[in-house]
Amino acid sequence: MWVWAWLLACGVESTEPVAEIEAPVAQQTVTVYSGRSESMVGDLFARAEKELGLTIDVQYGGTPELTTRLLTEGDASPADIFFAQDSGHLGALASTGRLSSLDASLLESVSDTFRDPKGLWLGTSGRLRVLVYDPARTPAESMPTSLRDLADPAWKGRLGWAPGNGSFQAHVSYLRAAWGEEETRTWLKGVKANAPKVFPKNSPQVAAVNDGALEIGWVNHYYLHRVDPNGRKAANWSFPDAADAGNVMMVAGMGRLSHSDAVEASNTLMAWFVSQPVQEVFAQTNKEYPARAGVATHADVTPLDTVDLAEVDQASLTDLGPTRAMLKELELL
Repeated sequence: MWVWAWLLACGVESTEPVAEIEAPVAQQTVTVYSGRSESMVGDLFARAEKELGLTIDVQYGGTPELTTRLLTEGDASPADIFFAQDSGHLGALASTGRLSSLDASLLESVSDTFRDPKGLWLGTSGRLRVLVYDPARTPAESMPTSLRDLADPAWKGRLGWAPGNGSFQAHVSYLRAAWGEEETRTWLKGVKANAPKVFPKNSPQVAAVNDGALEIGWVNHYYLHRVDPNGRKAANWSFPDAADAGNVMMVAGMGRLSHSDAVEASNTLMAWFVSQPVQEVFAQTNKEYPARAGVATHADVTPLDTVDLAEVDQASLTDLGPTRAMLKELELL
């Protein structure tokens, strides 16, 4: 019954050659439910079909909706792989037994931050949670030094956020685990009292900051890099305090469904997505953080070794139902 409670609550192509990966003996069909948009990963799936000899049926949708669909369909689902925008929903599926354990060789091909401690999903790329701001309007020395500072009345009328966004909710889920329920609720109340402008998602916040209509937004890093650099005024800000709760990595990734018979083909496709040349597409074209060690970030993107990341138990990001309940209680949803 708790599964249904959770359901109710949750309401590029690169020119570089791809490393040779052994394809299945006979052509197989792999069905992927993708919470990552076609504009971000469609070209990669087209390449994978050609290079791996697979037929790939990709069904796109929002990550929360596809998670609900998978839980509803159960073993009757046609999906072999779930490609999620965030690890929280992968963790929610894993907790219901819907994901299979992955081979150690596959898991070890990515950094520790980008894999499930229990080996049930594999990260493919990451987005860092940041503040977006205009340095000409708010100098770096005047920026908040901690996420907690956003509840300070000094920031009243100067902030933007998107409580309906999946990454926002996953980040609040982490805060609940790191700070506790009461401190997180108090902080949300404090930020709400500062009358932040509410946005439907991240990209409009970045546009508003860049256009001078908003002073600071709370977003994922890569939206800034979609703004034409020739007209870009905004910049990203990570908190300087060591391992501040604002410096959280949001991981996109894949899991293989436990009922799937296409084990070999699914493993081949997942291995392709974390191969070095494809990881370079995520880094250089999408401006995301690569999951594989040794792949350089884009020159425009802050290197991870300059950011003190918060230590995140990825399981904490799966606790979305209570987070949404808290947001509704505070009339933020």
